[in-house]
Amino acid sequence: MKKIALVMAIAAISLSQSAFGWGRVGHDTIACIAERNISPKARKIIEKYLGHSIIYYASWMDDYRNAPGYEHTTMWHGGSVDENMKSTDAVRNPKGDCVAELENAIERLKHYRELDDSTVVVNLKYVIHLVGDMHCPSHVYYPGLKVRKVKLMGRETGYHRVWDRGVIDASHLWSYSEYADQLDRLSRREIKAITTGTPTEWFEENARNCRVIYDWAHDGSDLGRPFVNEASRLVDDQLMKAGYRLAKVLDDLF
Repeated sequence: MKKIALVMAIAAISLSQSAFGWGRVGHDTIACIAERNISPKARKIIEKYLGHSIIYYASWMDDYRNAPGYEHTTMWHGGSVDENMKSTDAVRNPKGDCVAELENAIERLKHYRELDDSTVVVNLKYVIHLVGDMHCPSHVYYPGLKVRKVKLMGRETGYHRVWDRGVIDASHLWSYSEYADQLDRLSRREIKAITTGTPTEWFEENARNCRVIYDWAHDGSDLGRPFVNEASRLVDDQLMKAGYRLAKVLDDLF
């Protein structure tokens, strides 16, 4: 019985990790790119509060989304746009979404010197994670568009999970630092172009760029290597942008 319980526990952990934006490798990659691009001053201040690098807490919101006291964050991991790819109050979830809560956390941290340490820490964790989630293709919700079950490389799965972790797992067997090595290659001018704008503008750009995933699959699609090859290019681009934009947010704050 103990062996059965252990197997079930491991399966539950694996399932829960695959159901959240990017999975650990993706979120750690984003945080790693950001850490390599923030200023020494910002890194020093942030690590003073966190006691760790930002990579350590990259998946914290997924780990604690159902923990007592954090249940209210469950709906914060994605966001909606209207038919014009706009993130407006009319389509935003009243229980919170990735854009609104990221903006709220940023606004609080603008006054971090006036806040107690625990408030700074939790809002840092929100920023680190939500910048990543808002760039995940399956975390942008479009009116009337949804694909539920597909097969990826012959295995049945949810289409949401394909983008959370499936494409990354099917593309590479890299550690997060190896992944960051491959993506963190832009010039300062290119990084400046990518990081210009606001979180809302970034999210709306993500919506325009990621809408294509609903042209690539429908319920019951059997997605093989050609799909993975195409999808991995979108995934890499979104991870890269998220990393540089997270660095920009943190540098502006600290």
